[in-house]
Amino acid sequence: MTLLQEIRAGVIGATGYAGAELVRLLSDHPGVRLAGLTTQSYGGKHFWEVYPHLYKHTEMVCQELDLGGLVDACDVIFTALPHGHSMPVAAEVIRRGKRLVDLGADFRFNDVKTYEKWYNMDHSEPLLNEQAVYGLPELHRESIREARIVANPGCYPTSAILGLAPLLRNGLVDAGSIVIDSKSGVSGAGRSLSLNTLYCEVNENIKAYNIGIHRHTPEIEQELSLLAGQSLVVSFTPHLTPMNRGILSTIYASLKNIGRDEITDLYREFYEGSPFVRILPPGMLPGTKSVSGSNHCDIGLAVDERTGRVVVVSAIDNLIKGASGQAVQNMNIMFGLSEGMGLGRPGMYP
Repeated sequence: MTLLQEIRAGVIGATGYAGAELVRLLSDHPGVRLAGLTTQSYGGKHFWEVYPHLYKHTEMVCQELDLGGLVDACDVIFTALPHGHSMPVAAEVIRRGKRLVDLGADFRFNDVKTYEKWYNMDHSEPLLNEQAVYGLPELHRESIREARIVANPGCYPTSAILGLAPLLRNGLVDAGSIVIDSKSGVSGAGRSLSLNTLYCEVNENIKAYNIGIHRHTPEIEQELSLLAGQSLVVSFTPHLTPMNRGILSTIYASLKNIGRDEITDLYREFYEGSPFVRILPPGMLPGTKSVSGSNHCDIGLAVDERTGRVVVVSAIDNLIKGASGQAVQNMNIMFGLSEGMGLGRPGMYP
């Protein structure tokens, strides 16, 4: 598809944090025309009335969902919805010959039984699930090109999988030794009111949660197992931190006989041609500020010779590379556009 044929895009669930970032990115994308924004709570309002930072940037009006009408008006639908809500949308999108990028969890798992176990609900579209492609471009770019349904990865899995992929693909660590310690900004919890995300609960506080039971765990294990060529179980602990946005994952694994400089070269070679993964020079480690507002994943590497472990530090913006930016990246690939179109901004600092 050329730029003379604008991609008509619709966003279902546009007024959550991830949806709002999609609107911001797509409204400035040179190959896209926004054709519809839906919401449950703000029907009839201009989008800038909900998100004033987009005043004079978009004049789109929020609509209640007319699924058939929206799909007919679009080439691609983005769903930024809680789990369980994208399945009927996918069925309608495929029935009408269009494409879907789902930012939720409904199509991320190769086995629907894994989804049903971890999300405590039946999967109503198992045949469509078989067609879906896991939308991590750095690993599945060629499959994404032909996909009708792309399952955008979760934010924690994006940081963890990108951090570990070169090591596991090359068999350089003990696959049973992996520990993933991740910290996320509060926007990862969404915009809905919750006691745990009130200012007084979060400010000057950091805490672990859902140890061993976080729903992103099987997603991480699925993709790492494919990379390693064997079934993996990892220790994954997420933390909530007092910042608006960003994820920092510190990953530990027992290393086989290879040095830091060799690992750095290996990572650079692995991610050659992946415009949004930046492998930092030896001795430099990433921080969330360096990627805030960008679609980058910054990766730093260290080798602890005393313990024989490699330490990988991976940083992303949870709302961009961890959600909406990656969704736009997937759309670009699906429609034959430059992968980085509309996403070339560096991070914001401070």
